[in-house]
Amino acid sequence: RMCVDYQELNRLMMKNKYPLPRIEDLFDQLGGAGTFSKIDLRSGYHQLKIRECDIPKTAFKTRYGHYEFVVMPFGLSNAPTVFMDLMNRVFHPYLDKFVIVFIDDILVYSKDKEQHQEHLRITLETLRKEKLYAKFKKCEFWL
Repeated sequence: RMCVDYQELNRLMMKNKYPLPRIEDLFDQLGGAGTFSKIDLRSGYHQLKIRECDIPKTAFKTRYGHYEFVVMPFGLSNAPTVFMDLMNRVFHPYLDKFVIVFIDDILVYSKDKEQHQEHLRITLETLRKEKLYAKFKKCEFWL
């Protein structure tokens, strides 16, 4: 995974104050749950398109030429909070009910297997509707 040194750009960038949740606080929501599935999004940041006017800001050079990202690159200081904000907006109706998101990881939790089947269906349909893609090899279902 390529990561450009964006220290100069990060110094100029207004920092996004969106709070990342503490992992311990997220796990407090799991009381009573007995079935879990973990969904890992494929190259999470790269699923976010950059606004046209911001693309030149991501420019970098290699010995092979000049390049610009059209998707969110790794290395930008606001990338985690921007992605976390997206995930919270996408899954807002289900947060604190049966979904926990932490950046590009999604935990689906349920009391029993029947309920979990419905929760998984809703979660996967939401991902499809929003055109967010999981990396199947890294997902774990029915834990």
